[in-house]
This record gives sequence, C-alpha cells and structure tokens, in this order.
Amino acid sequence: MGNCCVVAGGVSSSEKKKKKKPNPFSIDYAVNQGSGHKLSVLKDPTGRDIGVRYELGRELGRGEFGITYLCTDKSSMDVFACKSISKKKLRTAVDIEDVRREVEIMRHLPLHPNIVTLKDTYEDDHAVHLVMELCEGGELFDRIVARGHYTERAAAGVTRTIVEVVQMCHKHGVMHRDLKPENFLYANKKETSPLKAIDFGLSVFFKPGERFNEIVGSPYYMAPEVLKRNYGPEVDVWSAGVILYILLCGVPPFWAETEQGVAQAIIRSVIDFKRDPWPKISDNAKDLVKRMLDPDPKRRLTAQEVLDHPWLVNAKKAPNVPLGETVRARLKQFSVMNKFKKRALRVVAQHLSVEEVAGIKEMFKLMDTHNNGKITLEELKLGLQKVGHQVPDHDVQMLMEVADVDGNGTLDYGEFVAVSIHLRKMGNDEHLRKAFVYFDRNQTGYIEIDELTDCLADDLGSNSEEVINAIIRDVDTDKDGRISYEEFAAMMKAGTDWRKASRQYSRERFNSLSLKLMKDGSLQVNL
Repeated sequence: MGNCCVVAGGVSSSEKKKKKKPNPFSIDYAVNQGSGHKLSVLKDPTGRDIGVRYELGRELGRGEFGITYLCTDKSSMDVFACKSISKKKLRTAVDIEDVRREVEIMRHLPLHPNIVTLKDTYEDDHAVHLVMELCEGGELFDRIVARGHYTERAAAGVTRTIVEVVQMCHKHGVMHRDLKPENFLYANKKETSPLKAIDFGLSVFFKPGERFNEIVGSPYYMAPEVLKRNYGPEVDVWSAGVILYILLCGVPPFWAETEQGVAQAIIRSVIDFKRDPWPKISDNAKDLVKRMLDPDPKRRLTAQEVLDHPWLVNAKKAPNVPLGETVRARLKQFSVMNKFKKRALRVVAQHLSVEEVAGIKEMFKLMDTHNNGKITLEELKLGLQKVGHQVPDHDVQMLMEVADVDGNGTLDYGEFVAVSIHLRKMGNDEHLRKAFVYFDRNQTGYIEIDELTDCLADDLGSNSEEVINAIIRDVDTDKDGRISYEEFAAMMKAGTDWRKASRQYSRERFNSLSLKLMKDGSLQVNL
C-alpha cells in the first residue's frame, strides 16, 4: 500500500525510553461511512490493541494510505517499523482487498534474507497496523551516491539480489508488479547490510498461464504488455531490467516528459547503448540488459535464466572500474530535482498575498457549511462547484487524500490552503512566477548556476557542481546555460521527477491509455 517505510537515521536509546505516544488514529468516527457496522479488513490479525505489546514512536514516513512509525516491543525493547493504515483512507473494496492481499502475501512468502519480515498484525476500529522489520539503512540509490564510487561489479551484486527476490516470489506464485528502486532499502548502515524488498502492496497471487489486465505499477518500470493489458509474471523481469539499466548509467531506458511519451517509448522498446558510460560497460552486461528488456515476454529471460547469465554467475569478476562521476551525479540529480520542485511549492505557500489569504479564508467559510472548522469531501465537492471550479469527482478525492495530512477524513484550514494553492496554480502561472523570483535572486529573469546552488545548498552535499549542471541540462531546453521562467514552469508542470511516480498516478493516468494498431504495424498510444 505505497512505500512509507523509508527511514533516515538510527534509533537512540533515549527514544526507546520516551513516554508512550498516543495512537494517532484513536479518533471517534463512524467507520464505513456510518453504515452501522465496523469495517473488518484483516482475516486473522494477531490482536486488536497494538498498545498492549508495542509502543509507537516517531514518524518514519508517509504513504498514500498510512503512516509508518518507529515501534518498540515493550518487553524486549526490540525496535520495528509499524505501518498504520487509517480505515478512513480505505474508501473502496479494491483498497481493502489490496491491504488484505498484501498481508496474505507477506505471510505466504517464506523467510528470505532480502525480503522485509512481517512480525505482527493488529486491527482496531480505526486502523490496521502492520509491525515489520525496521530498515534504517536508506534507499538503494542514496547508498550508491554516498559511496563515492560505483562500479559494474557493484551493479551486478545489487541486480542479483533483486532478481533472487523475483525468483523466490515467482516460485511461490506471487507476482510483485511494482519493482522499483524505492521499494528496496538497506537493513542498516553497515557496508555489508542486506538489501530488502519492503513493499508488496501491488503484488498478486498467480497461477501458471494466468493473465492479468489491470494497469498498476510505476510508469517508468512498466513492461509493454502491461500497457496492452495482457500480462503475467514476466513483467517483474522487465522491471528488474529497467533498474539494472539505471544502475549502470543513471537514467531510465524509456523516458519522456509526458505520460504519453513514456508509454510510446516503452512500446517502442528501443534501448540506447551509445550515451556515456555505455561504451566502457562490458558486452556481457549489455547482453543481459537487452535480454531482460526484450519486448516479447515469451523471449524474455525468466528470473532463473537471469541468475544463470554469465554476467551474474561471474558477478565477482565483473569490471571493478568506477563508472565515473557521471552516473553518480545523475542518480544524485534525480533526488535533488525532487527537492527543487518541493522547495518551489513551499515558496508559493509562503508568498501568498494578504488579499489571497483573505480570499482563501472566505472560500473556506463558504465551503464549511457545518461551521465546525472542518471541510468534508462532500463539502469540498459542492464548494468547488459553487466557486466555479469544475473538478471531476475522482480528482477532488485525490486532492482530499493528498491534502488530508492527519488522515482524519476532513480538511482543516491549513490543509485547505494547500488545496487552494494547487487549484490556483493549475489555473494560472501567478504563483509559479513568485517561486521563480525566489530562485532568481539577482532579478535577471533567469535562474543561473550560482543562484540554484545557493538555494539548494542544504540538499547538495558532495559533487554539487555535477548535480547542478545536470539539473540545468535537463531544464534548460534552449541550452543557454540558465533557466528561463518558461523552462522553470515547464519543469514544474511536467513529470520531471521520474523516481516518484505514485500508484495513484499509474491508476488514474495509465488506466486511461488506449493502444491503436496502425497500418504500418506500429502501436499508437492515446491518453
């Protein structure tokens, strides 16, 4: 149910001794929209009251459906991660089934050194709590960037681990369907730490020969047969192949600025082996990439065949020559690019004028028909219609879910401000202009290298020059070495950050894809 297990930093002994934190979901409300009976999600939970055995600590991360907390066993003082999924977020039968299936799959899979362990499950009236192994060693890409050098041999070791997870899943009748770097964390910060698969929220059970048609997953890692709505477990090998390509060169193999462009690139399946550093990568590595990214699932290697490939069989003999700063800078760039966009949105919120704030307050009062300082989903829908915003119901629900930070099913004033900014930003460029001015500190009408470096200094760390240059190259479409307002606005409106494609994005956007067979035999992708 979304990756919300990313952890930064270790656990101090003082944190273990802190007073019990109140359960953030212990708010009285009518479960299941007041239908008169309590919503039951899990078939056989460990217990009802998680507080009897565990103490919830600080927040570790957030996902689409819940929040992950540090979790301490009161008797042993062992620490875990607890993913708490608010039942208010489970609005459809599909959502409920996804949680139920995730738990069933994690229980079904045998213990494996590279799969996070589910320890206990609890369900009360307000939330489902999954207590699992704590992974505090950071994300796969972040570890690579931090190492200071990166080699083909290191990429082979990571690939072997990922494909061993795929092989084990397939052997036990499980298709993962959402393999991507963010779903792999290191258990701890040691150099020898195992890499762990942490998220089975989109995984399904399958039988030999069974075909699936639901488009799920993250766009850049989707196999072409997923877009064609006719696929089986071979899609996991494709996704692992995409990760391998990124590990070796720092960018995804099928990339575009729009959803339609990404889909077309995936369908074409043309792999670029010309860009740096591919000329110095071994033929064995390139051969494995090609065979994992074969657009025909019948010809594509199985997980076992990947593990039997010479490049992985002889992984310890793979070239140990650094692939160069280019690859590390690219990987770092994607992480910083996301922070660039977040910083810009934060600036928008901070620079609302007095008139805009007053307008937002008036709109909040207008929509808050119960006059209780909270706006429900229905009030938001009706209110948007009143003020002339024609927003489809599913988009209103998505806005609500994104803005409802505390997960209580309503928006307070602070959360409503975020929705207002989003709606106004979609309507005109006024707010983007203010964010642009924040970065354009010398008021030349361009964001220059020095300005971008100063604004993002806290997020850069080492090899900052390469990272900033890479961002400039990506955003600076007219190649004059600086970012104009038009280029900045295009970056903010486009899906530049390919690492953070969400489940909602894939379901809402990619489910609207249609594929048309053209006279020349090619496939046209329409949105």
